[in-house]
Amino acid sequence: HVQLVESGGGSVQAGGSLRLSCAASGDKHLLNCMGWYRQAPGKKREAVAVLYLHAATMTYYADSVKDRFILSREDDDHTTFLQMNSLEPGDTAMYYCAAAEGDCRDFAYWGQGTQVTVS
Repeated sequence: HVQLVESGGGSVQAGGSLRLSCAASGDKHLLNCMGWYRQAPGKKREAVAVLYLHAATMTYYADSVKDRFILSREDDDHTTFLQMNSLEPGDTAMYYCAAAEGDCRDFAYWGQGTQVTVS
């Protein structure tokens, strides 16, 4: 089993930046990818960014965050960072860290969520 702990959410004005962190523990060596999803009130949960742990150059970004968000990984560890720049009110949502062992479209592990509010 894998546990995910997020940190770094908060409130910021439009144009500002925030950095989210997600630390995996437990059977983290089984993980194939880690990523971030978000869900705004009344909207479906959407993938924001996904990092393939065994192919560092393979990172997926949603079109809405490309060129603004950067997903990175701490060297040789299962801790990821989502650097969010040029934040917009439309980025306001609960952000969830997610991790998968096999298919990176099937995230079995989720964090508790951290709120990001952009005004």
